[in-house]
Amino acid sequence: MDERTDPVEAPTVIERAARREAARNNAADSKLSDVSSLQVGPAAGVVAPQRVLHRVVMPRADDPPEVRPLYLDEPETLHGRTAEVTSRSTVTLPPACQLSFATYFNAFPASYWKRWTRVEEVALRLTVRGSGRVDLYRSKSNGDVVHLEGKQLDAVADPIQLEFRESLAPFEDGGWVWFDVATERGSLTVTDAAWIVDEPLPVRPLAVAITTFNRPADCVTALAALAEEQAVLDVVAKVFVVDQGSVKVRDHQRFAEVAVLLADRLVMIDQENLGGSGGFSRGMLEALRTTGVEHVMLMDDDVRLEPDSVLRAHAFASAASAPVIVGAQMLNLQVRSQLHAMGEIVDLRTSFWRPAPGSVYEHDFAKLTLRNQRLLHARIHSTYNGWWMCLFPREILERTGLPLPLFIKWDDAEYALRAAECGFPTVTLPGCAIWHMPWTDKDDATDWTAYFHLRNRLITLALHSTYDVRRAIVQDGLRTTFKHLMAMEYSTVALHHKSIEDFLAGPEALFASLREGLPAVRSLREGYDDARILPSAQHLPMPLFDPVRIERLLDPPVHPAAIAKRALSTIAHHLRSPAAPTRDRPQINVPARNARWFVLGMVDSATVSNADGSGVAFRRRDPQQFRALLTRTVVLYRQLVAEWSVTAQRYRGAVPELTSVDSWEQMFKGGEPPRCR
Repeated sequence: MDERTDPVEAPTVIERAARREAARNNAADSKLSDVSSLQVGPAAGVVAPQRVLHRVVMPRADDPPEVRPLYLDEPETLHGRTAEVTSRSTVTLPPACQLSFATYFNAFPASYWKRWTRVEEVALRLTVRGSGRVDLYRSKSNGDVVHLEGKQLDAVADPIQLEFRESLAPFEDGGWVWFDVATERGSLTVTDAAWIVDEPLPVRPLAVAITTFNRPADCVTALAALAEEQAVLDVVAKVFVVDQGSVKVRDHQRFAEVAVLLADRLVMIDQENLGGSGGFSRGMLEALRTTGVEHVMLMDDDVRLEPDSVLRAHAFASAASAPVIVGAQMLNLQVRSQLHAMGEIVDLRTSFWRPAPGSVYEHDFAKLTLRNQRLLHARIHSTYNGWWMCLFPREILERTGLPLPLFIKWDDAEYALRAAECGFPTVTLPGCAIWHMPWTDKDDATDWTAYFHLRNRLITLALHSTYDVRRAIVQDGLRTTFKHLMAMEYSTVALHHKSIEDFLAGPEALFASLREGLPAVRSLREGYDDARILPSAQHLPMPLFDPVRIERLLDPPVHPAAIAKRALSTIAHHLRSPAAPTRDRPQINVPARNARWFVLGMVDSATVSNADGSGVAFRRRDPQQFRALLTRTVVLYRQLVAEWSVTAQRYRGAVPELTSVDSWEQMFKGGEPPRCR
């Protein structure tokens, strides 16, 4: 295991280009070893090497039951599931059973391979033994299912290999390919199934970069998932762990065991907390300086990994017709059968991110299978992918530069937009995913991260939007301010003010904010009730209001006239002095899901749970703060409109220095942060 605390000397641009060209020439001239190939048994004879694009995998033995529908589409009986999974590559069907691999992890997303790669034909190869039938299917972009071909097997005593081929020609707009198996009188065992191509893909060694902050157990779990599959170890040249926390990963009780498995692939890097952008920039830089590494995969520390997702992203990038960013989709760590994020875009007109057109949000495969959800079959186009798991070819990093020093939030979106302007699109690949905590279970729109959300969003729009977004920013800003003030979230409004002030101050202090931003934000929040979290509402007196009155408040206004009337009522209420008893005793206890402006805007005080249910804030109405914050909001948005064009030009001019190796190198050395001129 290699340990490094200081960065090494950076190669010049010429040296990097020469090194990359030499690596490509060597790969083209040499005989490629196919470490991910299926091993062809004696019955099939000796054939040329085959390259696996997408292995068919089974759930792990310790996976919870709700994970199974992501791998197998099977009928349930009174006695539970009928197929017997004996390993990650083997499943046995008893007599009179049906099983479909039209599932998230095992169907082949043919449309994406057709659109973005050089692959023109894919083959399904599998080993079978016993009696039954194997059938190949595909879908159209509208979800219609087409039977392609099948094979009947009668009492096959020894394992044999079957192969089915399918052209990718009809998959321009969407569609998957999969196979089903069925038995009647006998059982059937399927093993080592995979989607393959005849011509081996170029060798592209991969480096994985994980940024971690005080999550040693989660990080060790992610490292263990990388180490558990030999096929993954065969393509991963290095694993860089940028540890920015005070509780170190290497001190975890399981670290030594995992470190032995990863051996000299593992590189531990200790550095101060520079946020996600600082951690991932360090990982990118170290990967670029590692001879032979052609792909760099960024990965969060708090994820649960399907190891084959690494192989699929790597194979896809290796087969791509031109360099593309390959992103993984997000599965819900709390509802393991749910696809939380299928693909996302930055809407540069409305000035925010949102699900990509045609994408399906929070789809639960335990409730509706891939075969039955027609909306999952059309190919979608993303403009960025979250860095929970995202792969970059070396050429993209060298042409685009390193991330902006944004600490957290919007660094992934900004980078993808910048890469797209250099000609490198983002592909969010189905069947390639991690489990991650959904953002719906976080308070990041109201807690300390609210500062980084708005400041970095403004920077991203200033750099990349081709629209005049000032009106959209002001409309959204005033609407958001109103909701936060009505909900007595005064600290959030104060953070938004700081966001606008710091944006207008320009890019000169962005690197310094990697160190200074978070302490300043936390100091600002200390003066506000809504930022102080108590363990439970039991630490305060019982609410003043009875449940019936609370129930009436929860009914949301629907008609525009009713919404306007409630808004005027809440404003009038917030301008009046609160009742004295409410300073020490909340009027209501409000769960996080009900903490809406039309509820909290009608009371003088309330306890409000945070999103994950771990505590409550005692919010109290303050007319003086309300007036002061509202007035400051109006002043700042006027200033933002007036100075937008000039400020945007300053940020655009600073990008080369903000994203350069030299600037980040100076930051990593721990000295005075670079200041853009």
